[in-house]
Amino acid sequence: MGNASPTSRSAPSRPAASAPSIIGSDVEIIGNVMTNGEIQLDGAVEGDVRAASVTMGENGTMHGTLTADRVIVRGRVDGSINGRIVELHKTARVTGDVKHNTLSIEAGAQVDGHFKYGAETGGVEAVKPKDMPDFTLVEDALKVTEKAPAKAAVAKTGS
Repeated sequence: MGNASPTSRSAPSRPAASAPSIIGSDVEIIGNVMTNGEIQLDGAVEGDVRAASVTMGENGTMHGTLTADRVIVRGRVDGSINGRIVELHKTARVTGDVKHNTLSIEAGAQVDGHFKYGAETGGVEAVKPKDMPDFTLVEDALKVTEKAPAKAAVAKTGS
């Protein structure tokens, strides 16, 4: 009875009350970022970001597609946003389309793009391509540049 083994592997889950992953103001990531948890983006990302929740600070910037159940933007996004709940604060600068189920825009926010009701995020697992293998970030898994470039390393989980 206790010999049942799991037949599928999923990404490791984070505790519900875990702290967000922080991309600091002195960090630039070139590549895609994906997590089952929350991201606080105060630096720069050149690539797509997928997470359960993304909060972008006033100095945060990204070029790519931002997909999350909850998206809070105070910085600059050059690319599309796909979020179940999207909040654009007065310092937000968005160049691209915004798909949403719930949208709030503060006076002063700037958007050059279209709004479309009906975002289909369903969480990170739903937006992850089915044929994409699970990856685990290993130390500096993406090209991270502060003053000097760091090495990149990605480890594939499972077999």
